[in-house]
Amino acid sequence: MVLFFSAPSGAGKSTLVQYLLSERNDLEFSISATTRAPRGTEVHGKEYYFLSIDDFNNRISNNEFVEYEQVYKGCYYGTLKSEVERIEQKHHHAVFDIDVKGGLNVKHIYGNQALAIFVAPPSIEILGQRLKNRGTDSEEKIRERLAKAEEECSYALQFDHIIVNDDLNAAKKEIKELVARFLDK
Repeated sequence: MVLFFSAPSGAGKSTLVQYLLSERNDLEFSISATTRAPRGTEVHGKEYYFLSIDDFNNRISNNEFVEYEQVYKGCYYGTLKSEVERIEQKHHHAVFDIDVKGGLNVKHIYGNQALAIFVAPPSIEILGQRLKNRGTDSEEKIRERLAKAEEECSYALQFDHIIVNDDLNAAKKEIKELVARFLDK
């Protein structure tokens, strides 16, 4: 079984995923591939596989992705089949932290073997403030991310569960309970 989390950038998805991974030893993070540059202290092979656009396109041609999406112009994200196979060989459940469209593609592929959770911000205004406080993006990039966030939120009802991340401790508790019900049934 697989778990995937999707959310607009800045909604707290990565924080919640890291919490969940620290709480259960039968889960493993599925490292996504991307063509974007690393942010801050991100490391190739840990947070993401950072690929050139040419390498990414070659892997698409070779059918090496479970799913992939151009999230922003010139910026691709995807899940390598080899990454899912690596996790399955260890008898762990893969945890995906992926964009909304990629998440829905994974749900389509895995069906009832996937738990789809959408992490929603309390509001677009609060999301904008979180992105500014993060300090990693320009004002123009933040505006782009907020426009994308409105679109992404329109897909929320297609997920199995929506968690509004307005209280981090409550969101952690809710995610832990959802995952336990799904995996321990």
